[in-house]
Amino acid sequence: MSTPRTVLVVGGGAAGNAATILLRRAGIAVDLIEAKDDWNATAGSGITLQGNALRVLRELGVWEQVQASGYGFSAVGITAPDGTVLHVAEDLRTGGDDLPATVGMQRPRLQRILIDAVRASGAGVRLGVRATALEQEGDGVTVTFSDGTSRRYDLVIAADGLGSATRAAVGITDKPEPTGMAIWRVAAPRPAGVTRTDLAYGGPAYIAGYCPTSEDTLYAYVVEANRDRNSIPTGSYAEEMRSLARHYGGHWPEITAHITDPAQVNYTWFDRMLVEGSWHRGRVVLVGDAAHCCPPTLAQGAALSMEDAWVLAQMLTTSDTWDDVLFQAYYERRVTRVRPVVDASVQIGQWQLDGVRDADVPALMGRTMTMLRELP
Repeated sequence: MSTPRTVLVVGGGAAGNAATILLRRAGIAVDLIEAKDDWNATAGSGITLQGNALRVLRELGVWEQVQASGYGFSAVGITAPDGTVLHVAEDLRTGGDDLPATVGMQRPRLQRILIDAVRASGAGVRLGVRATALEQEGDGVTVTFSDGTSRRYDLVIAADGLGSATRAAVGITDKPEPTGMAIWRVAAPRPAGVTRTDLAYGGPAYIAGYCPTSEDTLYAYVVEANRDRNSIPTGSYAEEMRSLARHYGGHWPEITAHITDPAQVNYTWFDRMLVEGSWHRGRVVLVGDAAHCCPPTLAQGAALSMEDAWVLAQMLTTSDTWDDVLFQAYYERRVTRVRPVVDASVQIGQWQLDGVRDADVPALMGRTMTMLRELP
């Protein structure tokens, strides 16, 4: 047969949206389904986008909107818990010298930009719909949906996140595993003096940091040992985060004063996963968090996910044959880039959990980020 022309994307996060936009640009018919009725309901507080993420966003045609909506900066500060600045390092421009090193952004704003680009692409979009059955048949997949409909596709792209039901449905048994850390996050007004990410190590938390996300906003976070989430009432989330954040100086007192609404505070465990061997079964292919995840210690989760979509779209649109050889080549191309990031992200956290004081974190970060400067 000629190049397949129908694709189902399962999941409307960064990876799924990116894949949809790129495939539609190539003239491939794409349907996207998202389990949530509100596509942007759980987009989160903020996101740090390093240069290699910005490179993909430029390829998607949304860089100018991202630039206008976010806050660009080129350095990271290391502070003592009292706020004393100990060191300021220039960030490596992993997307190339023509892009900022880093852009902080309100995550819902980024999601809205990607949603609008998906809509404009002409993709078929259905919200509040799940894939309930996948029947592989040679060169295609018949998908049954939760609304009772069904359709045959030449390819299914599983972009449905950490707990991917699609991954499980095709017999891939890998699941995210906790690393032992957890993070509290909140959006807040940006103090005038906050013009970059600052990280404080030590104190009652492993890390206390913040990132500007616009001229007026930032997101702040504190990292601690993970706890049983069921033991923490959601109504106490603001109080829990304040109890950690109040021990930090510098800009933290001003930030902490705005941690008042528990509904605006997010608590998430750090997880690790890397599916080994292949990221496909037949005509179902994994991208993004469905295939790999790591702690945000290098701020690379969304970047790697969007890179997956970019690489897969390149391979699909330049090949006349979609088969095991192509899908395995996609895996081998991506895993050599993803594995070092997952390993480094986990290692940085493990050093903190183990209390290793002489760990050369800057060297590990430098090696990893230098690697990411290369095209994926």
